[in-house]
Amino acid sequence: MSDLKKLAQYMVYSYEIRSNSQFNNSELKLQKLMYLAQRESLALTNEPLFDNDFEGWKYGPVLPQLRFFFENDYAPFDPVKEKCLSDKEQYVIDNVIAQYGQFEAWALADLTHKENSWLKSRNGLSDSDHGYSHINVDDIREDAKKVRLYDHEYDMYIDEFEDFDDEVLAL
Repeated sequence: MSDLKKLAQYMVYSYEIRSNSQFNNSELKLQKLMYLAQRESLALTNEPLFDNDFEGWKYGPVLPQLRFFFENDYAPFDPVKEKCLSDKEQYVIDNVIAQYGQFEAWALADLTHKENSWLKSRNGLSDSDHGYSHINVDDIREDAKKVRLYDHEYDMYIDEFEDFDDEVLAL
């Protein structure tokens, strides 16, 4: 399993390559995309992408280790020098960017506020309470069961492959 900060660097790199625009150092957007990557990994592989725990903060799931990431730890990901991520890790992150990268940070926060794992971590807290409760990976795994799996390489949902009966032409 790769280092969390390398995964975050790759997340920014993937976003910038696929969108042809700057990430603009949005920590809120990075935090929500990392949550979605963890959920996507659990949905696709039944394994977490990383071992770090999220906390249920008032604006959604947060990885405390990535707090102030852009101010303290960010360095651009160099695909030529960086061979530290597996193909599976890159695939999961690229999938998340393809599905959710176009959304603004606050739209992603609203999306994560619908996740049962985050809601469960907020039990007993008001909307204004900061909150530091850990989000259990098994709760994220339950949220992952509701995900419609997507394949960014084919730009289609995986369940659509089952409907494909045509002959594939070999080139």
